[in-house]
Amino acid sequence: MPSSLQDIKIKLDAHVGEAVTVVAQAGRKKITERTGVLRSTFPSLFVVELDEEAKFERASYSYTDILTNNIDIIFAE
Repeated sequence: MPSSLQDIKIKLDAHVGEAVTVVAQAGRKKITERTGVLRSTFPSLFVVELDEEAKFERASYSYTDILTNNIDIIFAE
């Protein structure tokens, strides 16, 4: 796992345009899993354009969420 926010951003920059799955903690025992395409990265967050079946068109996440293990990113192979 990357040890700094800059390392996380660099890793995500290499996967822009690729399919990803975001697994997020939604509560004490709840986990949400969303799939989509990593569209863009910014200095403090990144944007995932979600698949058609999702309620929202896109979702943004902070690099801090990855660093603190609040979300996991799974890249499609």
